[in-house]
Amino acid sequence: MQGYIIDIKPVKDDDLIVSILTETSILTTYRFYGARHSNINIGYKIDFELEDTKSTIPRLKDVIQLGFEWILDYEKMYCWQRFIKNFKPHFKDLEEIDSFYFYNLDNLVHIMIKQNALRAICESYLSILEHEGRLHTDYECLICENKITENISLVRGFLPVHAKCTYSRIFELKKIKELFEEKKLINLNDEEVEYLWNIILQGL
Repeated sequence: MQGYIIDIKPVKDDDLIVSILTETSILTTYRFYGARHSNINIGYKIDFELEDTKSTIPRLKDVIQLGFEWILDYEKMYCWQRFIKNFKPHFKDLEEIDSFYFYNLDNLVHIMIKQNALRAICESYLSILEHEGRLHTDYECLICENKITENISLVRGFLPVHAKCTYSRIFELKKIKELFEEKKLINLNDEEVEYLWNIILQGL
């Protein structure tokens, strides 16, 4: 079985509770501490087996890390880990999920080989919003519920609002339309992309 580690919680004697996003589920597993265990961390893709125990949580065993080409690139790995940590609260109390999320992460890993990490992650996040029906291309302000016809701002979840309704960063409407409808950030500068990144960090 393969999956992405989305959360790690230390428990007694250096054991760990490890949450894993697989193709069809969010697994909560128990990893016993041991010198021969391979290192694991948030964001790692792993191949693994599960062993039923007397506990309600299966034991994680036979873990093999499946490396990325950029895994030693500190900047990319830092961004990747901050992004993937958001999946744990996003799927709170869920066990079964659509395979879309696993393959979306697989695709993002590949794209990040050549593309800027923040831009790649923003495009991946747009795909998630679209898949979940949360990408608002009606361009109606969340606050006042009126149509946005000129400058636009975005809040958590990339929800569109009038700049005057939130006093947040102003974007040209045509840039956000291109972003939402074509899933491309080519006409956004690095400062604008970083602003979008900070929105994503508020939660998926």
